Amino acid sequence: MKKTANEIFIKAFGKNLRKIRLAKEISMQNLAYSINVEYSQISRIELGKINTSVSTAYEIAKALEVPVQDLFNFEVEEK
Repeated sequence: MKKTANEIFIKAFGKNLRKIRLAKEISMQNLAYSINVEYSQISRIELGKINTSVSTAYEIAKALEVPVQDLFNFEVEEK
């Protein structure tokens, strides 16, 4: 089944978040703790299983010490 544009975008966002988090050498557990969410929520965001809120994206950016727009700085490959 063909993925929707929304699903593709959510997966690309998660992949980009993971790339930034790993570059900052921050574990999912530490990121989750710093923004007061469950570890599994970070995992689901990175896997593209859930569509996170704008406010959570803002908190993630603050915790990673990057501009929030960096979380959205990626190419979406339409399939």
